Amino acid sequence: MKRYLTTLPLLALLACASAHADTLLIDRSQEKPAIALPVRGQSMQQVQAQFGDPGERLDPRGGQKRQWPTINRWVYPQFTVYFEKQKVIDVVANKADANEVGPKPPIR
Repeated sequence: MKRYLTTLPLLALLACASAHADTLLIDRSQEKPAIALPVRGQSMQQVQAQFGDPGERLDPRGGQKRQWPTINRWVYPQFTVYFEKQKVIDVVANKADANEVGPKPPIR
């Protein structure tokens, strides 16, 4: 019994320390964005005109069947843009640093 009483405060201390060590991507994404982001429904041409060429264009995914549209992904330094056909369907913030906890890296 005495052993459990001594390990309980230690476990609580470790849990608190690990909870404060990580910066969550969701916390940063809930803040007002410092830069403008592409808007849902914009075309690829509009995004390219506003933000320039992407740093990387990932291989398209999907399109095997008619009900599975092709999804294109463009990676910019601060965000990744997802297109269905030629229109923006989503924009996702990239990790700011290695310690930030967020989405897994995209499949390449």
